[in-house]
Amino acid sequence: MKKEDFTTTILVDATPQKVFDAVNNVRGWWSENIDGDTGKLNSEFNYHYQDVHRAKMKITGFVPNKKVVWHVLDNYFKFTEDEREWIDTNVVFEISEKDGKTQLHFTHEGLVPDYECYNVCHDAWTHYIQDSLKNLILTGKGSPTPKETEEGNAKTELPEQQDPAKQMTTKSICHRLLIEAPVEKVYEVITTQKGLAGWWTPETTAKPETGSISRFAFGPTYYKEMKVEELKPYSRVKWFCLKADEEWIGTTLTFELEPHRKGSVLYFHHDGWAAYTPEFAGCSYDWALFFRSLKFYCETGKGFPYPDFNK
Repeated sequence: MKKEDFTTTILVDATPQKVFDAVNNVRGWWSENIDGDTGKLNSEFNYHYQDVHRAKMKITGFVPNKKVVWHVLDNYFKFTEDEREWIDTNVVFEISEKDGKTQLHFTHEGLVPDYECYNVCHDAWTHYIQDSLKNLILTGKGSPTPKETEEGNAKTELPEQQDPAKQMTTKSICHRLLIEAPVEKVYEVITTQKGLAGWWTPETTAKPETGSISRFAFGPTYYKEMKVEELKPYSRVKWFCLKADEEWIGTTLTFELEPHRKGSVLYFHHDGWAAYTPEFAGCSYDWALFFRSLKFYCETGKGFPYPDFNK
């Protein structure tokens, strides 16, 4: 049986020139952490994502408004036994007309199911082509991995690493779990209305915008409101609780993501609790159940949101 390369296709109401230009604006849809020229035949550029993935590409095909080909000269994965997977594969963008629109057919030649990285790369490429690149074409704004900074790479202290005086004044709920889905997918699920409704509560109103207010209803009379304080694509989300049970108000909820060879690790901490109370204990248990729902939703497309989270 022939091994199938990874492929995905989008159809957009835009000119071939606009699609071609967007493809070559690699920092606008894939990653801002790219060095080198991404828009000229025989040029080379380097990509990196934290200490997890590095790649060196050479543009070996460049036909205006029709085709772009990247050849992978070098590659490093932190999370695979064979760190050099991807080397000598080709990333191909083919542009054509279909039904009065422009079709972009993406193929990663050589990225096949036998690769250890296949599942993670499959989901990551799907996100970057179907969502980020498509949005760049249609709206002028993609969702690339943001530029890394020393401040952004700083690790959050675990509760046991924090100042003892601070630990004595407030309490934290913490959970850590492995999700077999890439950080890009998990980030979408914890920031968008559709994603949040799929694992926490169907009665969700939310926007992935810093400063926005998200509302989560649990039955006809009870709801929570969260202010989105921080959104760092694919690595960190932070909320501040405005309305909920009295013990929740003024607490902060932080989701942190790290790439893993099987997908991603989510570290969640719900900080600012005044004391170890029955509400604190019950909330910790409920979060564990909801994160089970989140894991299933990311991995299978079906979660167990309220009211089914404890069944």
